[in-house]
Amino acid sequence: MTIRDLPEIQALDTRRQLIRIPPQLDVPLTPRVQALIDTPGFRRLAKISQLGLVSLVYPAAHHTRFEHSLGTYRLALLYLKQLSQDPGFRETITSPQAETLIVAALLHDIGHWPFCHPLEDLALDGLPSHETSAQAFITTDPIAGILRTQWDLEPTDITSLLSSAPDCKADALLSSILSGPIDIDKMDYLERDSLHAGVPYGNNFDQPRLIGSLCVNQHGDGLAVTEKGRTAAELMVFARYVMFSEVYWHHAVRSATAMLQRSFFELRNRLALDKLLHMTEEPFIAELARAAKDTPYNTLLAGLFGQKRQLYKRLLEFSYFQDQAVYQQLARRPYPWLVACGNALAELLNRHTSLSVLPHQLLFDAPPTKLEVEFNVEVSYQKESCYRTLADVSPVVKTLAHAQFDDYVKRVRLFVAPELLSNGLDAKTVRELLPTAIETAT
Repeated sequence: MTIRDLPEIQALDTRRQLIRIPPQLDVPLTPRVQALIDTPGFRRLAKISQLGLVSLVYPAAHHTRFEHSLGTYRLALLYLKQLSQDPGFRETITSPQAETLIVAALLHDIGHWPFCHPLEDLALDGLPSHETSAQAFITTDPIAGILRTQWDLEPTDITSLLSSAPDCKADALLSSILSGPIDIDKMDYLERDSLHAGVPYGNNFDQPRLIGSLCVNQHGDGLAVTEKGRTAAELMVFARYVMFSEVYWHHAVRSATAMLQRSFFELRNRLALDKLLHMTEEPFIAELARAAKDTPYNTLLAGLFGQKRQLYKRLLEFSYFQDQAVYQQLARRPYPWLVACGNALAELLNRHTSLSVLPHQLLFDAPPTKLEVEFNVEVSYQKESCYRTLADVSPVVKTLAHAQFDDYVKRVRLFVAPELLSNGLDAKTVRELLPTAIETAT
């Protein structure tokens, strides 16, 4: 059986059993795909929002990881259909390996829990990665049984592709389809997040043209595009840059994120993490609220999830190109250090002003220690029989490839409780005390 003969890829054209997802996309279902979707582990994704706290700022952004997983699976089929025309791809990837990619695309987010990414950014001991959580779902029944009986695949083949470093050319090539500069995950969430947030930024690239230009890179271990797809790839890179700048790192979204992170950090010893990380969103929030009773963090959580939204206000902001020295002192610090810096600043304000400032009323938000994926994709110039990197032929991508992506889309911010501003807290005083707070925390 060739890759194009796989039932899921055939179903793209036969259109016998479909499920519709936004924006007017038909996702083909085969019996063995349906079996995976109907498992409790996958069904729970329908009750976990894709963007979590972003909906506090963009109120229609309530789409789920269930929807995103179906979209990513559909793109895997389109990528495989296109790449099956590439001789280098056919020589490297067998039909069973293509099936492994299809399943991995469908299940790539199955280990996610509510508000997963902002909580993972804390890098706390005892908090597993979502990849580790995915292994538990995939390697146990019913999913493991379905993989063995209906797909003739071993569960460890799926988990290895999702979480392990590639150890051969085939694995590296499949991995680049799942996680790379122009991967199926990014292609789906950029468009889907943009659609539901009501912004144009993630839609400003030509998906069909980019998919139609896919090929294998010079060494046969990753994705590339032909010259016809260069502009589409360039615009996808830029779309991601703008979505981070305008949506994912919008200052109000990051205020909400800082409030959730600080609450979770302080309450983590009151939480049964192994139980919590298998919950859907509503019980997850309820469990946080239960743990926060009789603590100051009850107020923070009520501002996020209560009847009245009340976010902390942005008092100070530092970027790589504005106040670079301060930015570099605070960016990519371990989260406990940021908490210590905020506590030191609160103590200094209590000592040097007439204000009464509690530690939880000052929240630093900064780029996390883990960096975003870098851009490294090749463009095939077939008439010249050569490859060039996208950064070499695109001024936009060149800038983003050689400068640190995080530094240009993410900011260091200090968020404060609204009542502090009402009581007279001002940015000038905080700026004057900040160097001492940084020194104290260090």
